[in-house]
Amino acid sequence: MFARPIAAQATDRLGQTMVIDNRSGAGGTLGTAVAARAPADGYSLLVGDTGLTYAPLIYPKAGFDFSRDFAPISAFGRVPYVLVINPARLDVPSLAAFLEAARKKPGEIDIGSAGLGTVTHLAIGRFEGHAGVKLNHVPYRGGAPMLQDLLAGQIAAAFVLVSAAAGYVKSGKLRALAVASRRREALIPDVPAAHEAGLADFRMTTWFGLFAPARTPDAILDRLHGAVQEAIADEGVKRLWREQGAKVEPESRADFARFVALDTERWSRIARAANVQME
Repeated sequence: MFARPIAAQATDRLGQTMVIDNRSGAGGTLGTAVAARAPADGYSLLVGDTGLTYAPLIYPKAGFDFSRDFAPISAFGRVPYVLVINPARLDVPSLAAFLEAARKKPGEIDIGSAGLGTVTHLAIGRFEGHAGVKLNHVPYRGGAPMLQDLLAGQIAAAFVLVSAAAGYVKSGKLRALAVASRRREALIPDVPAAHEAGLADFRMTTWFGLFAPARTPDAILDRLHGAVQEAIADEGVKRLWREQGAKVEPESRADFARFVALDTERWSRIARAANVQME
């Protein structure tokens, strides 16, 4: 969703074709391990996201250490999650009413995730701790089947990227209770941010960005960073990002590296608290 528009733009700016090689599996760790072992020459890169920062804690055989094995280049975009419900399955009007229902029936409200160890799984755990409730976690094999079952009423609730949820919220198929960000989102402007809905300091955003194997020369990293920054400044890319509810600001490589380091620390704490282990 984010890699392809950037790749198309960067291809023009670099004079080199950027080919996307999808390597799915094990929460993205299989493809990440391949990228970690690639030559540090600027020709093999990684599109990483939030979940990879703590993946070695969840997957003992991940085969990489994200902080050690990769050099951050540039963010592509950041997208917040929104807590949504199927009103045909659970008809509550607000986040406060949702929490009241959860406290009356601990462990009985089904909430889906994209799978064990995913950001949405850890988001549920953090939400439970933050709000003082207990929900029934239902893990899926990916966000698409989770969303399908949510729409079908097989589960009552889920954390969904605002870009994926907006259309269903506008059509009334889903009801959005709160956006897990500092402010409201333009795609669903009537939905309160979490602090407005009564849950202070609860934020859940995923980010996407470009990385290179560690020890890639700075001159190469700087050139790649410049190409990505030009790409995200393109008006066509900006329009696509707005349609996805994504935000990105111009920033240096050093700024992005600091952000990734802080986010790695934060998500690692959440992952340790969740104590999830995958084989």
